Amino acid sequence: MEFAGVRLQNQLFVAPMAGVTDRPFRQVCRNLGAGYAVSEMITSNALLYGTAKTRRRVDHTGESGPIAVQIAGADPQQMAEAARYNVASGAQVIDINMGCPAKKVCNVAAGSALMRDETVVARILEAVVAAVPEVPVTLKMRTGWDRESRNAVRIAQLAESSGIRLVTVHGRTRADLYTGEAEYDTIAAVKAGVSIPVIANGDIDSPQKAARVLACTGADGVMIGRGAQGRPWIFREIAHYLASGELMAGPTPLEVLAICKQHLVELYDFYGEVAGVRVARKHIAWYVKGYEGAHAVRQEINVLEDIGEQLRTVERFFQLQAETSPQPSGCDQPSVKEAIAA
Repeated sequence: MEFAGVRLQNQLFVAPMAGVTDRPFRQVCRNLGAGYAVSEMITSNALLYGTAKTRRRVDHTGESGPIAVQIAGADPQQMAEAARYNVASGAQVIDINMGCPAKKVCNVAAGSALMRDETVVARILEAVVAAVPEVPVTLKMRTGWDRESRNAVRIAQLAESSGIRLVTVHGRTRADLYTGEAEYDTIAAVKAGVSIPVIANGDIDSPQKAARVLACTGADGVMIGRGAQGRPWIFREIAHYLASGELMAGPTPLEVLAICKQHLVELYDFYGEVAGVRVARKHIAWYVKGYEGAHAVRQEINVLEDIGEQLRTVERFFQLQAETSPQPSGCDQPSVKEAIAA
């Protein structure tokens, strides 16, 4: 896939998720088949640039390109300055956040709250595009503020006329948060209404679902967020399925252990021991989900403060799973055509 001269190995995107898509998570997803990954959102408030959180979020040392950074805010000038700051820090693509439904973001008229004022939207888009002509600017949004005011098509058209090079649509309104089913018909309408690439986002948690969403929306790619938590190999599984029509066998417990351990080591290096151990807890909880004994190991992990103890606990858990769990199978699964028809 390609947009604005940016060449990607495939059409599979990692969604920006606050507190999740830090550099280690983006890298593990890229290593396991994602073609593109967008950073956690970075505030446009310059007063916060010196905080440890923001410094980590603008640290792209050793990260595979293209480096895409998402910025959030409600003031056009601040957003323009944030774009310049992040390009100076290594960003190769700037993404504008108009999709975050979090109350603390929407309460300051940022994130998906911006969709309520199309005049402000246009000003922000134009200001950011003008501020960083050397890199492409993209937009992530929802279908609207609520179901009575869906305006994703109009905002996508505003974006295209403002110089935005790619749009991602989460198939829910802000009022929906993450409940109900994603509305792929609205994403299809956005795709039909613009000529720039459109990426579909929302509820994509399997290769079959990715194939169906691509087929029913006509989107140029899919963006996966929650479906990759504890399952970063979902990207290689989707890529394989789209290319061959067959499902890959899932990773064995020992393969999951190897992926998890590498991820944890990178987290410890990125955050330091104290913060790294604590950040790792939620990732371990996602990796062990679905296995027998997951609840008990989560409780154990949540009180450990030492890197060695945390790693040894994870190793024991997955080694036990390897001894007792049946091997996953990719046989007797539907083809791409069958999945789309379903």
